Amino acid sequence: MKRIVTMFLLACLIVLGAGCGKDSENKVKDLDFTVVPDGEIPAELKAAIEERKQNDFKLTYSAEQYLYLVVGYGAQQSGGYSIQVKELYLTDSNIVLDTELLGPEDTAESGSEASYPYIVLKMEMREEPVVFR
Repeated sequence: MKRIVTMFLLACLIVLGAGCGKDSENKVKDLDFTVVPDGEIPAELKAAIEERKQNDFKLTYSAEQYLYLVVGYGAQQSGGYSIQVKELYLTDSNIVLDTELLGPEDTAESGSEASYPYIVLKMEMREEPVVFR
């Protein structure tokens, strides 16, 4: 009986280890991107952002030779938020984007109106799936 339990636990560890390895693929290279100013976002993409901005969202959009990656953090109680791109890189099979919402530095200047922080990144067209972290 101990042998069966030991084999079962070993099998579980192997499965868990294989799953973790898949999520942490090796970085092949960093990818170049541009943060798109609000006035330069394609109209169709801008409409999609407006539909989703109340809640957290992540989306991709392609137009011509560009791929757009968008991350929104939903409704916030005030303004003054910013979004930091921690990493954007290519693995063997994916594009990985990691962002972070940064709170207002000075709450007195952030106002009392709700805001809907999001970031739009533009990069060269790629076919790999995007993993948002």
